[in-house]
Amino acid sequence: MTFRARASALLLIPVALVGACSSGGDEKVPAASAGDSAAAPAESTTTTEAPVRVAATLTGLPVDPADIDRAAVSIKIDNSPQGRPQSGLEKADVIFEEKVEGGVTRFIAVYHSQESDLVGPIRSLRTSDPAIVSAVGGVFVFSDGVAKSLGRLKGAPVKVVSERGGAAPFTYPKGKVRPWATFGSTAKLRRAGNTEAKPQPLFSFLGEGEAFAGAGAAPAAKAVVDFGGRTSSGVEWDAASGKWLRTTNGAAHTLNDGSRLSFTNVVIQKVPYQSVGYNDSAGNKVDEAVVVGAGDAIVLVDGKQVKAKWSKPSATAATTYTDLAGAAIKLRPGNTLVVLPALSNAVTVS
Repeated sequence: MTFRARASALLLIPVALVGACSSGGDEKVPAASAGDSAAAPAESTTTTEAPVRVAATLTGLPVDPADIDRAAVSIKIDNSPQGRPQSGLEKADVIFEEKVEGGVTRFIAVYHSQESDLVGPIRSLRTSDPAIVSAVGGVFVFSDGVAKSLGRLKGAPVKVVSERGGAAPFTYPKGKVRPWATFGSTAKLRRAGNTEAKPQPLFSFLGEGEAFAGAGAAPAAKAVVDFGGRTSSGVEWDAASGKWLRTTNGAAHTLNDGSRLSFTNVVIQKVPYQSVGYNDSAGNKVDEAVVVGAGDAIVLVDGKQVKAKWSKPSATAATTYTDLAGAAIKLRPGNTLVVLPALSNAVTVS
């Protein structure tokens, strides 16, 4: 069994039968005779059928079937101090966090089971991105990119939507300044991508009543990833909500609507980073996350941690996660954060 999710069976909600009300009290109602011109109306029964729900491909949560018969939309989101607070991250099924130049991180937020009317700020792609989004397929949204990054997208199984060409349906909210001014609606961006390619499962999920477990499972209340620059990414377990609450640089990571960014599952996947051979406009060296291969990971679910191994044989393959005994690890149905620190970055779980 792998960390690759299986399509879950239909989750059917029982049909409810609502009977008509009978007369109250002790009053007797005379029976209609054969000669009566109008007999008493027959008792009727109304049947109400609840809508069919199915397990969402990327979260395992019950959704309308129409919500899985569409392409996913992966959007590159800024996570610099100037880019926070972001909009729409709470609606993403999966968020990948990667290190970029200048000591900051960026997100790739994947939307499939839910829509968001406003997502952003949307930023440029990096050479790390094609191997991440190729496993998701569908639509990949970013503002723009340098020639080398754009070249890496050639042959990737995604439909690109960007500001290049000026035809994409982006939104530019008042008060936002470049390069943090580009936002969009997931529904409009999906339509602009014009593809019906549905995502493959990225994870497998625990069944109802099934406990999170794995070889060496241990309690965990907090995890911090130091990206070695201006960003430390953390989560804190909140038993009341059953969520890992996100922190950035030690402070609560809140969104534009005031809500706290939180996740049902967190995967900390250590990957090599390699130089792509050029610097950004500020002179910072640009590195690339190498997500094809194998390595070590930590999986956080239900206030527990399991040390894991990850494996991804190709760009289009979903990453699999197994415990140290070789058994596949299942997540709790819900949204997932995948953090991609470099091998040299410190990771602390307590």
